[in-house]
Amino acid sequence: MDNAGRLLGLPRLDDDLARLEVTLRRAVSSEDPFLAEVATHLIAAGGKRLRPTLTIASAAAARGVAAGQAEQAYRGDQDILDGGVAVELVHLGSLYHDDVIDDAATRRGVETVNARWGNLVAIVAGDFLLARASEISARLGAEVAALMAATIGRLCEGQVLELKAAYDTTRAEDAYLASIAGKTAALMATSCRIGAMVAGLPPLQVEALTGFGQAFGMVFQIRDDVLDVVATDAELGKPAGQDLVEGIYTLPVIRALADPGVGDPLRDLLGRHLGPDERDRARDLVRTTGAVAAALGEARRFADQAAASLEPLDPSPVVEGMAALAHQLLDPLTARVA
Repeated sequence: MDNAGRLLGLPRLDDDLARLEVTLRRAVSSEDPFLAEVATHLIAAGGKRLRPTLTIASAAAARGVAAGQAEQAYRGDQDILDGGVAVELVHLGSLYHDDVIDDAATRRGVETVNARWGNLVAIVAGDFLLARASEISARLGAEVAALMAATIGRLCEGQVLELKAAYDTTRAEDAYLASIAGKTAALMATSCRIGAMVAGLPPLQVEALTGFGQAFGMVFQIRDDVLDVVATDAELGKPAGQDLVEGIYTLPVIRALADPGVGDPLRDLLGRHLGPDERDRARDLVRTTGAVAAALGEARRFADQAAASLEPLDPSPVVEGMAALAHQLLDPLTARVA
């Protein structure tokens, strides 16, 4: 995602994201220095800001950017940037809570809030970020506020589905897909929808961009789950294989459990908390099958769906960039596991 601006046909995206960083830090300011420090901890650690990028891109696509006019039309006004800040704050707040659930020690290459200050502080700080996101959404109008509230609810529902399936080696693919549709794809869809709504797009095209965000979010999460199996700690900025340790069996693991040659020994390992050696053995078993390639194949199906969702929009560099984005997200990983 490092070249998202180029891929999306947004030549001045870096300028808007720089403005977004300022707005983001201002949004979590507090008269309490300690709360301000905790609230900005992951903001300071960086991140790709993918969700606000989708908000900005959707606003640009909403305006029917024609060739040679991208720079002028996509320039984010303050409402669009505020929408991007709101979705990023929801994302950050969910990460604070996720790290408590996972007892995670690192995130984005830095110590997590819960590891540094404790679980209670991390939970309250995550709530603070969600509250600020809700406040910003309310300023953007009742429809955006209702959308954000519903999205936070979907995030919670997706997370609960995942928690209910912890250590369950019989977890079905449909249950996995339902969980990630809520915990990840819902916020991607909302990121796009807010950009389209604030930019004043007609309902048909708002729905098109929302559908793109939902499908793109599915691609993004499946990719992330594959990386947990094949990537290193350094590449992830957090411990690899953590889903296996915590009993969260994702699509490549579910496919590997169905493999007649590997399913039984893998099932014997799983179903409980894993130590480092068991985690590495489980990752090795998954990688010996076609499960990773099969999971990427499912991600490509969603990538096709994401591109098809954009057909109601007028052609433009931005729309073309968005249509290609999901596949380009997968290409390096596909080459890696081939």
